[in-house]
Amino acid sequence: MQHWMEWAVAFFLLLGGSFVLIGSIGLSRMPDFFMRLHGPTKATTLGMGGILLGSIFFFSVSGDVSVHELLITIFLLITAPISAHMLIKTALHHKLKAIQKTTGLVNIHPAQQKQHDRQPKP
Repeated sequence: MQHWMEWAVAFFLLLGGSFVLIGSIGLSRMPDFFMRLHGPTKATTLGMGGILLGSIFFFSVSGDVSVHELLITIFLLITAPISAHMLIKTALHHKLKAIQKTTGLVNIHPAQQKQHDRQPKP
């Protein structure tokens, strides 16, 4: 393997690994479900993309054409936003409580909020 390709593979593996680590820490440290969902859907998707890109580079230099990594990347990029959307819709349907620091609470329809969370009308 060429020296510059080893550096590229190592860079993408480290970049992807750091994104996965940050996403995992965000999953465990965020205070409520709506904030906690950003870790696995955003950072981990980027991290897995970096790891798979490093794998694509590694196997392309060895002469083997592997479509597996490309298919995994496409599947991951399609399913992560869909699963996050479905989880958010389920949380709104079950009227899961969010903390006040969660942004976007004003966009939630009043019928989707619990009775004690509603703002009194002036």
